Amino acid sequence: MTKLALIGFMGSGKSTAARAGAEALACRPVDIDAEVERHFDKSIERVFDEQGEAAFRAKEEELTLKALARPDAPVVALGGGAIASTRVREMLAQRDRLVVWMDVEPDVAWRRAHGAGRPLARDRARFDALHAEREPLYAALADATVPAERAREMGTVIDALARLPASARVLWAASASGDYPAYIGSGLITTLRFWPPTVAGRRFLIADERAAAHYGQSIEAPAKRIEISAGEEGKTVAQAEVLWRALARAGMTRGDVVVALGGGVVGDLAGFCAATYQRGVRYVQVPTTLLAQVDSAYGGKTGVDLPEAKNYVGAYHQPAAVVADTDTLRTLPPAEVAAGYAEVVKTALLAGGELWQSVRMGADPGSLEIVFACARTKLRIVARDERDGSLRQVLNLGHTVGHALETATGYRRYRHGEAVGLGLLAALRLSGQPDLRAEVQALLAARGLPTRLDGADPDEIVAATTADKKRTTAGSVPFVLLESPGRPRPGCPVDPAELRAAVRELATQ
Repeated sequence: MTKLALIGFMGSGKSTAARAGAEALACRPVDIDAEVERHFDKSIERVFDEQGEAAFRAKEEELTLKALARPDAPVVALGGGAIASTRVREMLAQRDRLVVWMDVEPDVAWRRAHGAGRPLARDRARFDALHAEREPLYAALADATVPAERAREMGTVIDALARLPASARVLWAASASGDYPAYIGSGLITTLRFWPPTVAGRRFLIADERAAAHYGQSIEAPAKRIEISAGEEGKTVAQAEVLWRALARAGMTRGDVVVALGGGVVGDLAGFCAATYQRGVRYVQVPTTLLAQVDSAYGGKTGVDLPEAKNYVGAYHQPAAVVADTDTLRTLPPAEVAAGYAEVVKTALLAGGELWQSVRMGADPGSLEIVFACARTKLRIVARDERDGSLRQVLNLGHTVGHALETATGYRRYRHGEAVGLGLLAALRLSGQPDLRAEVQALLAARGLPTRLDGADPDEIVAATTADKKRTTAGSVPFVLLESPGRPRPGCPVDPAELRAAVRELATQ
């Protein structure tokens, strides 16, 4: 039987998730907070006030260790601060149980916990500091990360965790139109040939040529294998028609599944074909590039380019699952790794905090920790705004100029990540952040990314920004600017003269 340990901050829904998980497993949950209250015969708030936090923590640790050791307690919900105990962390690290982190935003946690008898939810500043302090501990321990809003769906999550490889970690991706598991880890397809246990049906493989050569045999028993070129210039409506017709000739039905193997281009294109073939079939993303593993494989944006603008034809269509094997990054050419690094830097700037500190200090961008943290950052945003209504627009930091650069050069001069890197520099100039811009420029240059515009007319790039798909009215496109790492501002108007100056600076530095 699956055994679970549920961890997370106060107000994250651990008790609710434990009850839902126990119902799915036909057992009784153990809630450590309730066990502590039963022992003292008083509320946790009274224990804190009358006997002090130290007495509470000592008993919490004792009861947690006993519960985790019990073979007749498959589902245990830990107290929010139990992971501060070294002994508890060591026991969780033994992997006798799957550790599920119920991830909650500070605002949501405060709304749930404040005034609800939580002694550590009386002062907002201390509350937020405690949330930031504990989050890295939760992240390091978790086998699976589930948004607090999905606490009642633990039965479905358990199904997706069946036969989870020891090398894998899972992000539960939530959105208004559907949820899915994202498996991230070493050797998932290269060694284990892992397939999501909840995705049935015949597999129709669409792979770019490079990924197919390396990993095409890692997708077991495809009903049809279709190879395409990896370049952005092939992400067109014409190529989509080729794929639609190939799927039709091969007899694909709505009970089958498209498998997108490769980088961002094949993910966007195969996902778009899945979204539109027979009015929508399931697909699984199997990203093999850094850019795709940290960004484009998640969130359900699919589409193709037009000569007039990038990603102008597309659909929101969430995958049935994502399987990201970090070992595939070892076969990437250095230029492809560098292109993905630009998205790592962008995501770290959006997240701020520990992720930004890790990136600026030179962390390996292809490590499980960085890939996972970037994917988690994006999925947190998508969960709150699937269709770019407001918050999700922050993911376009650097992309407005980047996409315009790709369009102005016919998608041939720069890789997507290279264009985004240059777009980041322009966005930081527009944000009035010269020191941060200089730091980011140094990070990009150290990875071999271009930091000077070459082979493109700055005025053409500025003109191309006016066709950006994020524009909602006639006139200038809204930009994402950055107050500081972790504090992006979407929907910002930018003076055309300032935009021209920012782009021209790229050509003269």
